[in-house]
Amino acid sequence: HWTVLVSRRAGQTWGPAEVAPFSGRWNDGDVTITRDGRRLFFISNRPVEGDTPRPDTEIWTMERTGSGWGPPRHVAELSSPGDEWFPTMTDDGTLFFGSERPGGKGKCDLWQARWQADHFAPPENLGEPVNTADQEIEPWISADGKMLIFAGKGRKDGRGEYDLFVTFRCGARWSDPRPLGAGVNSTGWDFGPRFSPDGKTFFFTSNRSDWPASRPRALSARELETTLGSPGNGLRDVYEVPASALDLRSPCPEKR
Repeated sequence: HWTVLVSRRAGQTWGPAEVAPFSGRWNDGDVTITRDGRRLFFISNRPVEGDTPRPDTEIWTMERTGSGWGPPRHVAELSSPGDEWFPTMTDDGTLFFGSERPGGKGKCDLWQARWQADHFAPPENLGEPVNTADQEIEPWISADGKMLIFAGKGRKDGRGEYDLFVTFRCGARWSDPRPLGAGVNSTGWDFGPRFSPDGKTFFFTSNRSDWPASRPRALSARELETTLGSPGNGLRDVYEVPASALDLRSPCPEKR
């Protein structure tokens, strides 16, 4: 069960997590907020009509009002029979997201949809070299639409199940994706990329584990509970790294 939580940072410390007001009943996840802070996107299996949850995840959005966030609205024009993942918007209103809709190169591809006054245009597949016959999920796009970071599976230069890659828009084409480096990728799942609003910190999720594959003795119930609630146990944690540690240099030729 996926639930959206909120934690507020004071200085160097994160406060206690609370369930977001719009979450807690259905499977909700992949929250992103536009750079101006006025629009929020997330994915959910909540019902569009009635009380029966959907068998797949869809894209939903909320707009900030004078008293907080407005009600969730289903983005119907981007609906598909498959799952949608991790919607992220550029400053010009282009939405990037992962989708298992028909017409892709693999099980899940990355797509973009352009905002047109009051709705999104039909999605466009990002094509090669971004998408492959395997899976590309959870794209984070820069505000200017020129840098894309995503999680990819089965790529030749990957280390684990999912790894994080970066690619740059060079004219009408995306550059060959390369691994992020800086110790971000592991032999496990590495996904959920995003930057802090000031661009100085890179956040991601990983199920890498610091725990040994076997133990010299069986754990007691109390030790097991402690392990299940501890970081580095292989059950997915949030990590951060200074953005300055990443190689984010564009390979695109400079305009003269």
